[in-house]
Amino acid sequence: MDFDLVVIGCGAGGLSAAVAYAEEAGEEARIAVLERATKEGRGGATRWTSSWFRITKDCHLDPAFVGMMEELGEGKADLEYCRAYEAEVPATFDFLDRHGVPWVYFEQPFANRNTGGGLAMPVPGGVAIVDTLAAKVDSLPNAAIHYESEAVALEADAGGRVTGVHVRSPQGERLLKAKAVVIACGGFEGAEDMLVEHLGPRGAEMPVIAPTLVNNRGDGIRLTAPLGGDVAGQFDMFHGEPVDTRTDKPDAVIYGYPFGILVNKHGQRFFDEGQDSFDSTFEKLGYEIWANQDQQAWFIGEKAILDWPNVADIMLTDKPPVEADTIEGLARAFGLDPAALEATVAQYNAAIQPGETDRTIRDGKCTKGIEPPKSNWATPIEKGPFIGYPLTAAITFTFGGIRSDKQARVLRKDGSPITGLYAAGEVTGLYYREYPAGTSVLRALTFGRIAAREAAGEA
Repeated sequence: MDFDLVVIGCGAGGLSAAVAYAEEAGEEARIAVLERATKEGRGGATRWTSSWFRITKDCHLDPAFVGMMEELGEGKADLEYCRAYEAEVPATFDFLDRHGVPWVYFEQPFANRNTGGGLAMPVPGGVAIVDTLAAKVDSLPNAAIHYESEAVALEADAGGRVTGVHVRSPQGERLLKAKAVVIACGGFEGAEDMLVEHLGPRGAEMPVIAPTLVNNRGDGIRLTAPLGGDVAGQFDMFHGEPVDTRTDKPDAVIYGYPFGILVNKHGQRFFDEGQDSFDSTFEKLGYEIWANQDQQAWFIGEKAILDWPNVADIMLTDKPPVEADTIEGLARAFGLDPAALEATVAQYNAAIQPGETDRTIRDGKCTKGIEPPKSNWATPIEKGPFIGYPLTAAITFTFGGIRSDKQARVLRKDGSPITGLYAAGEVTGLYYREYPAGTSVLRALTFGRIAAREAAGEA
């Protein structure tokens, strides 16, 4: 079968590439989108997560982003790529609006490093991106999403130009010939062998943030390696999040930890809960729980915090908190040593310094004389009832992936582009050390558009 475009992956990057290609090349274009999952499970992480957008009120990327990438990457991050991303974000929101993807902007309710002051998200989450853009693909006369279809190899001509994709599905194996191919199939969150290779023997211990992430098996790296494809991003680092252990709900992240304390299985604090706002530290917390706390932690606080503005809204679990009238009772409910937890809470309360708490800024209300300190928002835990959430770290995406440039072209180790091959989303390596929250799904949408534009222009 012959196509103008074959897209590998059905999340934000893949669907934006398919829809944008129809815009560029015309709605008669022959387009195939490959999705390893069933129709019900389509969309990868995009479908199941909130899919935050780190933007300003006028639909520009947070102006701090490029500087953060330069700082965090220590010279390794591709800043030309980052600047192209920044420049294209307003056009991405025009694209979303044009195709009816609902989204909302709101002022960030807590202090953060986002100098633009706010965040946006699709409504009611990433599923709006998947379902809206997939419906557009379905409406095109010569386009289709092929479910339960796995890309097993790329076809290339003698000159190294990609000319198609070998596909395996329940109907057997076949070759889809194509003028261009876009890879947008996520990282290696579901590849146990690659997790162990890059993160160590405990690499496969983490649950995935959403069920169909098990389909993200490093296909981008496996497909491009035989063509000399290069890699980028930090392979021994990942984006993980602290989630409620009691639920199978996707994206059940507990973001309210700056307003209480975190303890480990010994009932001891191990993390500065107030070092920065939750959007700047939740990844660091997830990594710490996985790397150094045996994948176990507990958030402890007063029940009264759930009445503070916006706090209950950032406890994304579908389970109510565990509640007790005393710290001893809460410890017993979690199987923790009551004496140890009581001592930790007492030491924390005694270390809190005078001052007023202002949750909209880094207020400097801190502790002194305990390790680790709490740098901001240090308020007592002394009036019951008390609440807690049991936490573990869930993997959301990996940092390492294939290398692509500002035109979304996949690059070889010598820096030359592989003709006819493009990539978008988390399959492409970009981040080092830390992920600036709210930039991943928007990056996928943006570079899906760019890939489509470049592929249509080349054709």
